[in-house]
Amino acid sequence: MVAARRRSLLVASLGFALLQVPDGEEPPVLRTVKRWLGTWSGIGVIAAGMARQGYDLSLARYDDVGWRATFYVSGMEHSATAATGSAFEATPFRAVHVAAWTALGRHSVEESDSPE
Repeated sequence: MVAARRRSLLVASLGFALLQVPDGEEPPVLRTVKRWLGTWSGIGVIAAGMARQGYDLSLARYDDVGWRATFYVSGMEHSATAATGSAFEATPFRAVHVAAWTALGRHSVEESDSPE
């Protein structure tokens, strides 16, 4: 599969996972996607997809307060200043989804701002 297509599928999946719909109005297919990505296996799917896009994932739990997910560009020294996308959320699933969405969004903005 072409890298641009993989990226598009990853962005679409994350967009649906993060979509907020009023209670009782969520279509079954959206519920299925959220249920699929809202598991530890779902985190693996997102982490693998982000790895194919050139990102490393760091995920940490903070004493029943929440979870921090941070994506770094692969191959760089992983420091706070090298973070591309980061999120602190109540669940590890939401933290990974938001951090990945942020990293992919930031990357596409940087690409469009760069001269050709």
